[in-house]
Amino acid sequence: MSTWNSRGLRGSSLEEFVNITNDAYHKENLALIQKVPTPITPVKIDKESRHITLAYFEQKSTVDYIGAVQGIPVCFDAKECHADTFPLANIHEHQVSFMSDFEKQGGISFILIYFSKDDLYYYLRFEEMIRFWNRGNLGGRKSFTKSELEDRFFFKAKGFRIPYLEMLLQDLNERDE
Repeated sequence: MSTWNSRGLRGSSLEEFVNITNDAYHKENLALIQKVPTPITPVKIDKESRHITLAYFEQKSTVDYIGAVQGIPVCFDAKECHADTFPLANIHEHQVSFMSDFEKQGGISFILIYFSKDDLYYYLRFEEMIRFWNRGNLGGRKSFTKSELEDRFFFKAKGFRIPYLEMLLQDLNERDE
């Protein structure tokens, strides 16, 4: 069982930038994307500050974000990577299952990866993610490298904003072809 003070908040600055971006998209009437809260059960509470100091996750979460972009349902997870190799262990089976079901319902699923060493973002399309996932499940490498990724889906932040909608539009255009 995972605890609150474990490794679960490693990508919190990335999530903060995604939240800033989502707020801006909402104010501009481009999208309504919400952070999916992870249900927890408090175990220890500091009585003075009334802060939770230890908790357990009640259930496996689905993805970090879900919502709609101009009427199109989207869901995605935000992951941070400190090297040029991304371990598939960072993507959980229940997330893959949820994203697959979401795609079957006509939604768009993706993973937003921040390669912190290079200050570079990558929009990992569901189709690309599932190809790496299946390769790992069939006995192949259980990771992928930056060099295996498609150049056209790398992008930079613009200040505190992570303009992932530009990549989503590109993804949608390619799906329509």
